Amino acid sequence: MTAFNHTHVASRELQLSTPGMPASDGDGVKMTRIIGTPQLDMLDPFLLLDAFGSDKPLDYIGGFPEHPHRGFETITYMKAGRMRHRDHMGNEGVIGAGDVQWMTAGAGVLHSEMPEQEQGLMHGFQIWLNLPAAEKMEPAAYQEIASASVGEQLLPKGGEVRVIAGDVRIDDVVQQGQIVNASTQPVFLDTKLLAGESVKLDFDSSQLAQVYVYKGNTDSLMTRELGVYAEGDSLVLTAGPSGVELLVLSGQKINEPIVQYGPFVMNTAAQIDQAIKDFQSPHFLENLKPFGVVGSQYFGLDKIENICK
Repeated sequence: MTAFNHTHVASRELQLSTPGMPASDGDGVKMTRIIGTPQLDMLDPFLLLDAFGSDKPLDYIGGFPEHPHRGFETITYMKAGRMRHRDHMGNEGVIGAGDVQWMTAGAGVLHSEMPEQEQGLMHGFQIWLNLPAAEKMEPAAYQEIASASVGEQLLPKGGEVRVIAGDVRIDDVVQQGQIVNASTQPVFLDTKLLAGESVKLDFDSSQLAQVYVYKGNTDSLMTRELGVYAEGDSLVLTAGPSGVELLVLSGQKINEPIVQYGPFVMNTAAQIDQAIKDFQSPHFLENLKPFGVVGSQYFGLDKIENICK
């Protein structure tokens, strides 16, 4: 558990803010890309932050058909709607509002995420979290966290903080999330504040904090805007006149070279070349025991290049 610093450290100050950008991924799923844009390529250890949300089926019905990953972790957090996950390890299940899936791609994973609905609102987030070199070729793993298992801290004026990952002190009450990763020490919070309400959040003071507003506004950030806060003791957030809903992310920098090619994130170009060769190899795919029909042509260069450009 994080040892909170009780000595005086300056409160976190907003360093920069940037809006999300319209994007499309998977089989035509419309979304807002917040991290992983030309303006904000990555925020070590976070490689990608996407928000998807629409009540128009054509915006999400194509989902994310079977595709590979290597070298990082993916986190899917649902706010509304239902999504079915399947992977080569035999994991299969449906996640709904408030649920989380945390997948470690490691040496290689094949998975799909497809809508389990044909109409209605589909709203959620996907995060790519880098792995250090020593863990990039570890076996793949999958963890599903039901909404009821996510710790919640109710605030005096009616707001709440959901603690998905990491240790955090919320107005002097310590909460620990379901996910604890010793390498990147991720913090992942979903926070709702009523009009004018404030909250003080304390976690590792040596890590930057990212705040993404997905509804309403704070006194510093507008809807669909990301704020990056400097290292410091406390992150103090205050809702605007209509209230606010936002994500808070933080993690320990890895400070290693990054080479990315579509769904592969490694440290060298040679490792990327090997990943491409592996996922074009019938022998490698056979060893993964993938579900569905998968052949070397399925993961040709054109297919890989079009995955999360």
